[in-house]
Amino acid sequence: MTKITQIHPKISVIIAAYNSEKTIRQTIESVLKQTFNDFELIIINDGSTDSTLEVILQFQDSRIKVFSFENAGGNVSRNRGLERASGEFVSFLDADDIWTPDKLESQLHALQANPQAAVAYSWTDYIDEQGKFIVSGTHITANGNVYEQLIVSNFLENGSNPLIHREALVQLGGFDEELPAAQDWDMWLRLAQNFDFIAVPCVQILYRISANSLSTNLARQEKASLKVLDKVCHTYINNLTDIKNKSLTNLYKYLTCKALQQPFNRQKGLTAARFLWKYIFYNYARFNYTNLILKFSLKIVLIVILPCNLSTALLASMKTND
Repeated sequence: MTKITQIHPKISVIIAAYNSEKTIRQTIESVLKQTFNDFELIIINDGSTDSTLEVILQFQDSRIKVFSFENAGGNVSRNRGLERASGEFVSFLDADDIWTPDKLESQLHALQANPQAAVAYSWTDYIDEQGKFIVSGTHITANGNVYEQLIVSNFLENGSNPLIHREALVQLGGFDEELPAAQDWDMWLRLAQNFDFIAVPCVQILYRISANSLSTNLARQEKASLKVLDKVCHTYINNLTDIKNKSLTNLYKYLTCKALQQPFNRQKGLTAARFLWKYIFYNYARFNYTNLILKFSLKIVLIVILPCNLSTALLASMKTND
């Protein structure tokens, strides 16, 4: 009897999609346009109720594998994709984000050139719902043992970023399905605690900001992030006080910025005020950031006291004149 040898792709790309009809086509196209093409694209349709599945099925490419389930959330969907992945490396991509064409090739080359590393990551820029550039990401380059730096700040910034050895993900049990948010940061921290990272210092992830994105639920984001940091505190063996305060400073600066993004309303303004107070409380270098604090405070006052349309118009004009 002739033995049939199954050839596995080098990389498994996993997309968890829920009601993503407006963006999923562009996201899939950014994968299919990769300069490295030895991959499988696993799409987990997480109980979408719009035309997401219909859009996905319009693609005729043998590398695409589609699985549909009842809605269970992004963490479960990513783990379902990981269970079905056969590649040596895995990369996750949110259903509204975009990769540059050289993303997989550059990150794979970085891992092959640095066999001691299990994770390669790139830089992120932010786009709006129409795909237009909004702002650059942090663009941080850190290599090797990045655990402490990653506690202070999630410089990978999102779940669409790294390329990871599949065995490392399997060894750590995949994503924490109990976390309602901050699951990316939790996963990257657990990886950094056990494996080296390598940076690809160029923009290769375009992260889409929309009013309806999961990360706009700020209370949930805060609670989950604090839970992740608490997990770190229970396992970290070095002096954590200074690192924890820096982490909380960065967390509340991030949450303040998120609360001050459109659409504006009085409740978000009050939430931003609470986050700003915590940012000031934990920031030992607060007096070096007086201008930033005053800028945040002015925006908060305008959002709280003015009607939404007036605060939006005024802040837009102020931004234009900066």
